[in-house]
Amino acid sequence: MTLRDVVQIVDGTVLCGEDNLGREVHLGFASDLMSDVLTLLADDILLITGLSNNQAIRTAEMSDILQILFVRNKRPTKTMLDLAKEHGITVITTPYSMFRSSGLLFSKGLQPVY
Repeated sequence: MTLRDVVQIVDGTVLCGEDNLGREVHLGFASDLMSDVLTLLADDILLITGLSNNQAIRTAEMSDILQILFVRNKRPTKTMLDLAKEHGITVITTPYSMFRSSGLLFSKGLQPVY
């Protein structure tokens, strides 16, 4: 699925990286524990998290993850968005919970990492 599909499925709002909405994502990983994210070795991952701080952006950057979905209406700060833009990371937010977002995306074909 594309990031455009993700936005539509979770009633999301793109906060940065609008130019990347045609990018394909095949895998999803939902976690607030960034140490778990650092163990991932796959490509084309959508990180689904409620952790809205610089650590989420830094972890995505170190893990070569280019898209983050913040759940529960979490709003990244301007500093976080600037950092995401600098590293080409698309940031999306949704009002849905992590459980609901993951379930909806899975039901539409996004596969789990594990």
